[in-house]
Amino acid sequence: MRSSDSFKVTRRDLMIVGAATVVGGAAPAIALEQPEGSTTALPENLFPTVALTVNGEPRSLRVDTRTTLLDALREQLHLTGTKKGCDHGQCGACTVMLNGRRINSCLTLAVMHEGDSVTTIEGLGSPVSLHPMQAAFIKHDGYQCGYCTPGQICSSVAMLKEVEAGVPSLVTGDLTTSAEASVAEFRERMSGNICRCGAYSNIMEAIAEVAGRKA
Repeated sequence: MRSSDSFKVTRRDLMIVGAATVVGGAAPAIALEQPEGSTTALPENLFPTVALTVNGEPRSLRVDTRTTLLDALREQLHLTGTKKGCDHGQCGACTVMLNGRRINSCLTLAVMHEGDSVTTIEGLGSPVSLHPMQAAFIKHDGYQCGYCTPGQICSSVAMLKEVEAGVPSLVTGDLTTSAEASVAEFRERMSGNICRCGAYSNIMEAIAEVAGRKA
């Protein structure tokens, strides 16, 4: 069978894809739904479908291969609690939990996570049933503008699980023993989450309370 028989692209399709590529440089999350009756729909086989679990619910997304997990969550699933800060993995505002581990969602592509489980700030708790870390942040005023708060909370929850699992950090004194829950450990492990308002002391108090220690 000739290659042209298995993948046919007309000159019109090529021009459409070329235009979409130019636009995609500025807005990588491409809306695939076309107006009813449109004759300019992109060939479906150009975009893969990714199946993943988001906040406990199975979701299926058709995405451009360049779409980050952050943009897929915000633009396609409308989970806007996860914030786009620097978009370079330097501020932590986009932190989510992937299979229980924290990641910067702006640094990974959605197509890389087939079958994975993603938890965003919306999946941790609700206004009527807060996660203990959310409640602690409110109690200790662990925020000011609130932009970094979703990433701070997701990172805090996953970070405490790292400590419980004995994963060492740069300030762990003895790598042959389990890491201890301490303010020094918390500060080091949370250093990738920036709060430009400077609410760090309150954030530490919230984390220490959930961890069962005094800040």
